[in-house]
Amino acid sequence: MNLTTTTGVKDRKIHIIGIGEDGAAGLTSECLNMIQAANVLVGGERLLQHFPAFAGEKLAIKSGLSDLVVKIKALHATQNVVVLASGDPLFYGIAGYLARKLGSDQLQIRPHLSSLQLAFAQLGESWQDAVLESVHGRPLKGLAQRIDGKAKVALLTDEQNSPAAIAAYLQQFGMTEYDAYVAENLGAADERARHYTLDELAAAECSPLNVVILLRRKDAPAPRKGFGFSDEEFHQRKPEKGLITKREVRVFSLSELQLAEDSVVWDIGAGSGSVAVECTRLAPKGQVFAIEKNEGDLVNIEANRVKFRTDFTVLHAKAPAGLDELPNPDAVFIGGSGGELAQLIALCASRLRPEGRIVVNAATIETLHDSMKAMREAGMDASVTLLQTARSKPILNMTRFDGLNPIYVITGQYVVAENTEAPAAGTTAGAAE
Repeated sequence: MNLTTTTGVKDRKIHIIGIGEDGAAGLTSECLNMIQAANVLVGGERLLQHFPAFAGEKLAIKSGLSDLVVKIKALHATQNVVVLASGDPLFYGIAGYLARKLGSDQLQIRPHLSSLQLAFAQLGESWQDAVLESVHGRPLKGLAQRIDGKAKVALLTDEQNSPAAIAAYLQQFGMTEYDAYVAENLGAADERARHYTLDELAAAECSPLNVVILLRRKDAPAPRKGFGFSDEEFHQRKPEKGLITKREVRVFSLSELQLAEDSVVWDIGAGSGSVAVECTRLAPKGQVFAIEKNEGDLVNIEANRVKFRTDFTVLHAKAPAGLDELPNPDAVFIGGSGGELAQLIALCASRLRPEGRIVVNAATIETLHDSMKAMREAGMDASVTLLQTARSKPILNMTRFDGLNPIYVITGQYVVAENTEAPAAGTTAGAAE
């Protein structure tokens, strides 16, 4: 049987059909007809097994999606191609990728019930207000800040990022206010669903085919909100004072960094990690790297990373050592340079992504001078703000102000003249994108 349009012209669309665990039995007659009319059936080996009697060519999806696209495009030129996908192919599925590579006008998509629809139906909970995340073929890294404080979270998993691994990850950040609901083998004869505490889930063995729903208990403490946290909230080196970017300076510096939710940030001379913490919360889908040369400070950085549920990366190095291995930054904060400021700014400027910014905090006029000079030599526009602030302090039954050390905040950025391009930046050899 060949698929034809009402005008008799052969249908050249690539058909993408969502399929559940019940296989062919769960498909409409229209979808079954599309599969019957196909010359080539594409899908994961597990999905292809639902159609043992298919007489045409079977193309198993294993790895290398770019190669798969080339094959599908070549086959599509002369044959009817049907791609099988689990559940809804547009929800963390192959359909979105094929649409980007081949054009959405080349596709006809027939979704099945998604695993999340089935899981929430089992649970008896609405899911329009749920935060949806996938760790299927993706790292757990960064999940903590993306879901912190959210009341309802749904996770697609895989064998490595299993329910037990997810529970252990959440426990690492003290996120024990969550209980879990795990739905396994949805739509199959052996499907099951169970409630767990995180402790129970960390020891549980679940089917590889599962969905995890995290529910924040209603009696849990209110989640942390906003930014610009008080200095006292951070673990920091004591009895020394000053090894933390003070809140007033930190807030202004964060505004100068102009972070997007997916920004890549370098925090050089991280000290207590307060800036890395704030950057991670402001860029929850990005990557933040805290670089610190003093080994003694790493304990405080790690303690703050866990306390504030900010899953950034900590590097024990004296910059510029270690920077070659990092992805090019959208923003660089320099709180300390170890005496190599000019070299450091030049390197950061060469790696900076378009429209990126470098922000330096300086307590001395010498550092101010060196920062502005290095930025201008790198072809950047440099501006400076002097912050002089004071905090209230009780004295007997009255209040006075206690002044903080004045800090220069120097911001460097490339200025693009109209109809011209910025200096080539962010292209250093060896930089990971």
